[in-house]
Amino acid sequence: MIDSNKTILVTGADGFIGSHLTEILLGHGYKVRALAQYNSFNSWGWLDGVSSPGLEVVCGDVRDPDFCREITAGCGTVFHLAALIAIPYSYVAPDSYVDTNIKGTLNMCQAARQAGVDRIVVTSTSEVYGTAVEVPIPETHPRQPQSPYSATKIGADAIAESFHNAFGLPVVIARPFNTYGPRQSARAIIPTIISQIASGMRTIKVGDLSPTRDFNFVEDTCRGFIALAEAGGIEGRNINIASGTEVSMAETLRLISEIMGADVDYVVDPERLRPSKSEVRRLCGDNRLITSLTDWRPQVSLREGLGRTVAWFTDPVNLARYKADIYNR
Repeated sequence: MIDSNKTILVTGADGFIGSHLTEILLGHGYKVRALAQYNSFNSWGWLDGVSSPGLEVVCGDVRDPDFCREITAGCGTVFHLAALIAIPYSYVAPDSYVDTNIKGTLNMCQAARQAGVDRIVVTSTSEVYGTAVEVPIPETHPRQPQSPYSATKIGADAIAESFHNAFGLPVVIARPFNTYGPRQSARAIIPTIISQIASGMRTIKVGDLSPTRDFNFVEDTCRGFIALAEAGGIEGRNINIASGTEVSMAETLRLISEIMGADVDYVVDPERLRPSKSEVRRLCGDNRLITSLTDWRPQVSLREGLGRTVAWFTDPVNLARYKADIYNR
């Protein structure tokens, strides 16, 4: 269980999932130390404007081991979400992914071990599985590094597992499938489609629309993280957070245009296509393990979640944060 008398550390708290997780934890009455990546603008990312007596925001970088030890000291539970996640950019700058994803996870595991934390939940990704060879994808599925990003996440998972096996670190590896919702970065398919339509475009630029994904609304993903922090006796395990369903990119485009009442065409933008052997063709997660170990169940349907996401993106204040006419890697 999460000890409510101890501070919870969330790395990557300034990002999409991390900011939602931070707000939910604060809503439960927990004290949260939220790590935002240091920058000269003094921006806290998606935490800008969040105010709570239980919130402590610190700025820094998980690539610095001394800093990781400093922010982890005194914490009971750690949610490690900080990572470079954009797959297309990993083709351009793979070394930075090694530094942040692998070395950053090493630093956080070292810090958690030294601090004697009750549990560290390390964030993995369904991308480590690559294209499904069995469906739904269980946690025992082969790891297939089809991009530099996924390779570094496989490495990060292995670092976390090794710290459990070698040192008894109370780590759980949470493996969310395709999370979407308000605040998601422009690099992802759902914000790309919504922001283009909301900006008045009627010919939508997309990548390959044939792959399938297992979409999970961000609140469901966050509840999954919390469930894995609270469940007893699951240290050292890799656990999917998945809906167990899949939908193609083409069907996703159709659903969004229907919800938004937009009659749109689409054009495949070559810049948005992955190299042929790097594209993950099919993702559909097996969620039987998490549902057997916890009371977590997905609660938000795809149509409801898309509706809520559309409502957020079409708010002019929110839409203004996105550059719909520029491809974001």
